[in-house]
Amino acid sequence: MNHELFRIDGRRALITGGAGGFGVTFARALAQAGADVALVGRRIEPLLQAATDLSAETGRRIIGIPGDVTDEVQVQGAVASAVEQLGGVDILINNAGINLRKPTVDFTLEDWRRVIDTSLTGAFLFTKYALPGMIERGWGRVIHISSMIGQVGLADRPAYTAAKGALIQFARTTALEVARTGVTVNCLAPGPFMTELNKPVVNNPAAYQSFLDRIPLGRFGDPQELAGAILFLASPASSFMTGSVLTVDGGWTAQ
Repeated sequence: MNHELFRIDGRRALITGGAGGFGVTFARALAQAGADVALVGRRIEPLLQAATDLSAETGRRIIGIPGDVTDEVQVQGAVASAVEQLGGVDILINNAGINLRKPTVDFTLEDWRRVIDTSLTGAFLFTKYALPGMIERGWGRVIHISSMIGQVGLADRPAYTAAKGALIQFARTTALEVARTGVTVNCLAPGPFMTELNKPVVNNPAAYQSFLDRIPLGRFGDPQELAGAILFLASPASSFMTGSVLTVDGGWTAQ
């Protein structure tokens, strides 16, 4: 096996939602494979601390860029800052997202817009402003972090499932638009993982057991179990894959 297929030496990555969740896992995986990384997020202190810690750990250049993915001006500024400090953006990981859990009839329009703007519109904005540089250089990777429940339904998550499902369609459309440019666009769809976003489930014994009963592997995933998947999508190893979804969910959607 040619392990060089999974090397991304000299590439520059931008990861939204960089201060927590999967962001740190993704940054570590890419940095260990040779990339420099810009982490973008709203929580400035943990963002900058994560950048400092990962840089010391991996020996790569890791920077933190404060920014709100729902604000077009801040998105433009974040992409421009990453280009200025790292020299470009070759890999974009749209990881930012929030989830509100309640039935559709109890959702307010404000609730809906908060989830959709963070989980979907933010991905559109970063893709819009990062793509031109990738196309110009003739190489790029855009990776949207969707979800297993972007492919199957789950009660009380109307906006989140809608946003994550829409990311898959957005990826397919953009993949077709840039297919001849050297840029690929794919989705990573995680299942139940031990993250901050899933604390309300994990901390509720009944809800937690209900989830475990539906996972064929019988457990939640560890975020580190996504490192191989994200590196595959970001590296030359996935060069003939675009407009696709890589699902890592312990078997949930196999049922």
